[in-house]
Amino acid sequence: MALLEVDDLRVTFGGRDRADVRAVDGVSFSVDAGQTIGLVGESGCGKSVTSLAIMGLLPSTGVRVAGSVSFDGQELLTMTTDEMRDIRGRDITMVFQDPMTSLNPVITIGLQVTEVLSRHRGMDKSDARAEAASLLRRVGIPDPDRRLKDYPHQLSGGMRQRALIAMALACQPRVMIADEPTTALDVTIQAQILDLLKQLTEETGAALIMITHDLGVVAGLCDRVNVMYSGRIVESAPRRELFADPRHPYTHGLLASIPRLDHPRGTPLTPIPGSPRDVLPWAQGCAFSPRCSQPVDSCVQQAPALGPIGTSGVHDLRCHHPVAERVLEEQR
Repeated sequence: MALLEVDDLRVTFGGRDRADVRAVDGVSFSVDAGQTIGLVGESGCGKSVTSLAIMGLLPSTGVRVAGSVSFDGQELLTMTTDEMRDIRGRDITMVFQDPMTSLNPVITIGLQVTEVLSRHRGMDKSDARAEAASLLRRVGIPDPDRRLKDYPHQLSGGMRQRALIAMALACQPRVMIADEPTTALDVTIQAQILDLLKQLTEETGAALIMITHDLGVVAGLCDRVNVMYSGRIVESAPRRELFADPRHPYTHGLLASIPRLDHPRGTPLTPIPGSPRDVLPWAQGCAFSPRCSQPVDSCVQQAPALGPIGTSGVHDLRCHHPVAERVLEEQR
């Protein structure tokens, strides 16, 4: 049994005088202890909503959540608010996308870290403060004793993100979700944050779910990558296989949008045409077909199912007309 298993997760937003919106539509994946998986896709594809559903942080009204989220054999979706509060922050933690809005601007960093330790580990004030300083030091924040007295606006973007990671690590979690932790950071700080996450997961053995829109971010971090589009996983494969032989046109387009050092200077990027709003309902056909470079008739007649492709047995694809197989090393 996987440490965290998501099965047929569906999240629907609805309300008066407006049509229901299915933000997550039958997502399934699992992650084992010590494993890192990626959820990749453009903004609006359902990545963050998936993570919020796992954490039990979606609003209680206007939202319907169905399916199953099992953590170490326990079903999370049927837990009470108090039961979920005991697990959230202790066993399953989350590093949110924007540290400036995720941290309370009128409370010091020290108090925000120590309250996690007091709530879940029962530490008194002095022990919690000493442990908070140790956590800040562990994630690379210099002079942690002084930084405990600082407010979020007194820290740089990279240091605020490190403080969030320290809070997530405070209770030695078994699963950590990182929701675009490198957004709005410069390239150097991005690399440092990714190296830090990789190092910490190796040291603690925690499972990591990395959520991002950039396949380059997961290139050296994830063991397996799940590519999402319009609420569904359209391709899932081990990292090396996905990068070596992407089969879904959407995955292929994401990779083509990334600048490459091995291309001549001035080589234009190949963006994906249209926007994530240009979708076909999954009930009618393939949601990506309006933006696809190689659609066929079946794309607008029937939604493709997610199933294995190739001989490896570990590469899953949801597509009627996959990208042609890469010529293996020029036919060897």
